[in-house]
Amino acid sequence: MRRRKIAVAAGCCLSFFLGTLLNVFFIPGFDPHHQQQQQQQQPRRGVTPAFAGSPLYWPGEDRESQRLELARQIRERYEELVRYQKHQAPATAARRLVRPLERRLMDLAQQRTSSEQTLRLEKGKAPQADSRAGSYPEAKVDLALNPPLLGCRDIHNVTSLHYLGSGYTKAVYKVVLNRTLAVALKSVDFGGHDIENCVKQYAALEACYRLASYKIVKEMILLQKLQHANILQLYGYCYQDSNDIPDTLTAITELGSPLEMIQLLQTSWEDRFRICLSLVRLLHYLAHSPLGSVTLLDFRPRQFVIVDGELKVTDLDDASIEESSCTSNRDCFIEFPARNFTLPCSVEGRCQNMNEKRNLYNAYRFFFTYLLPHSAPSSLRPLLDMIVNATGELHWGIDETVAQLEKVLHLYKSGTYLQNTTRMPKYQQIPEAAIPDENYRCWPSYHHKGCLLSVFDVGEAIEVCENHSQCKAFVLTNQTTWTGRQLVFFKMGSNHIVPDPDKITYVKVTG
Repeated sequence: MRRRKIAVAAGCCLSFFLGTLLNVFFIPGFDPHHQQQQQQQQPRRGVTPAFAGSPLYWPGEDRESQRLELARQIRERYEELVRYQKHQAPATAARRLVRPLERRLMDLAQQRTSSEQTLRLEKGKAPQADSRAGSYPEAKVDLALNPPLLGCRDIHNVTSLHYLGSGYTKAVYKVVLNRTLAVALKSVDFGGHDIENCVKQYAALEACYRLASYKIVKEMILLQKLQHANILQLYGYCYQDSNDIPDTLTAITELGSPLEMIQLLQTSWEDRFRICLSLVRLLHYLAHSPLGSVTLLDFRPRQFVIVDGELKVTDLDDASIEESSCTSNRDCFIEFPARNFTLPCSVEGRCQNMNEKRNLYNAYRFFFTYLLPHSAPSSLRPLLDMIVNATGELHWGIDETVAQLEKVLHLYKSGTYLQNTTRMPKYQQIPEAAIPDENYRCWPSYHHKGCLLSVFDVGEAIEVCENHSQCKAFVLTNQTTWTGRQLVFFKMGSNHIVPDPDKITYVKVTG
């Protein structure tokens, strides 16, 4: 009887666990295409019938107070744009070399009309639609972008339109300009969380659109102000009438591939290290940017993309340059899901390095713990473990963290990390030769059907081959990785060797 009760109790617990797991993994998701189609089918002017019976719909005076509240939110967001726009970068950062891709953009860009260039943010003063307290700032906010600038004419005849995804505010599309250059288009998602909730509460689609669009404008200002190799490039923008709303905004940016953590975990340690190095270089720049210390409030892998192997931040609409004020250390409290920290309050009444430390701990919990130590060269692991532990405890700032990761890069590129071997096995060198078949798989590999790894020199290739029980030969290619290391195919035999002027084969000597 007792065993039966225990079995029943265990069955109940298991059923509860499985039910919870299914709810987590199979909860109905948000379908942006379906929501956008529904939104487009509804009338766009005035109050839609769906809002008439809603408990969030206030007639008469209450509705006027809601209009004033929405106007206040729009004005506050506009004034935030003005603050960011007024920050001036140092003169040394004002000019920079034109990169090859930017030269292509300059060739694509067409002559702009004067109307496309005239609007500017007024310094410190939001323009008024009328004299009432609830008036809105102008819908258009031109950013006086430095060339090259792409505009409406460049995106009217795009090809290969492809929906990439959407978040709370924006929808992102991939398009091809002039059949040669792929770019990303960002615009307000009419079926997104921000627009949907705002329209439900205030029943004012055009004003709600303006409130949401200012987040895109803020991101564009930051992309213009913050020039760094690990920040997505802004190519231009377009104001045009759409969905019965005048002057809807589309931003034109560099295109990247979404950051997929599961795929990253299956790549080589060298590529994963590159992602972490890109990230700390970005965070070092943000800590010392022309705008001051910038923190990424929405710090998640989905806010980043990969461009030519480099990590780049793509979403800056939730970035902030505001430093928390304080009267004591108790005011400098940073809370994370698994850890909390209290930072010192400076004599100036500011929490010391709070923006920097918030970014750094998020880098630790989302990137370092998963990407840095695993499958790293054994001689580098103590240093990598020290980096992970120091950032996880916030013992270091970003300056020390980037210095230590640059040290790892130097050790890896120079081959200093390699351990001296007293006995080197014999291998026969066969110049201008390759082994086309006789592959075996290893992990991680740059080739999914064979064992293709990077090495510093022939000595490291021999060491790798000796550590693989299947390996009987290897082929040096003329291809290199981002660190300059050679790519090498490791083979399980050498029965069929063919001429190849770009390769060198080494075969293990037995007996």
